Amino acid sequence: MEINMDWNLKITDMAGAYIEHSTVITNFVATVYPQLKDSVCRVYGDNVQYKWTVDNEEKKLIPDATINCRIHQRKGNSFFDTPRFVMEVLSPSTEKYDRTEKMELYRQQEVEEYWIVDWRTKTVEIYELDYENDIPKYYLWKTITEANKDELRIVHFPNIKITFDELFDGIDY
Repeated sequence: MEINMDWNLKITDMAGAYIEHSTVITNFVATVYPQLKDSVCRVYGDNVQYKWTVDNEEKKLIPDATINCRIHQRKGNSFFDTPRFVMEVLSPSTEKYDRTEKMELYRQQEVEEYWIVDWRTKTVEIYELDYENDIPKYYLWKTITEANKDELRIVHFPNIKITFDELFDGIDY
């Protein structure tokens, strides 16, 4: 009996997420889920995987949170399509990866909106996908802090409401 194993893995130091990292993800999913309950879209936390082929190579990513409107394009816990929204919550061990390789893969797959959330500084960077000569490119739409917290919104889902205080609830330092 021969067993083929797929060893195309990306090793990233994930020495255990901070509780605050998980809290932000949980807050986002808990707030958004009931608002999408009767729609074709769903919100997922960091337990689903996306598989894409890039330059004839299969890439596998597990975002911290996504909103996906093509929920039937999957096998097991892996989606093969592109979510419309991705949120990554920074950790010291993954920040560089989230800002570079992951962001680039999301851009290539044309994820419409990408949030980078830093629980340590309570900031949300909202990137919106646009096109320059038919090439998808991310533009920083807005950085949200305590000072402009009332401007927090999911650009591509204007009917979904999440406040800055809801997102960072339980993050006390």
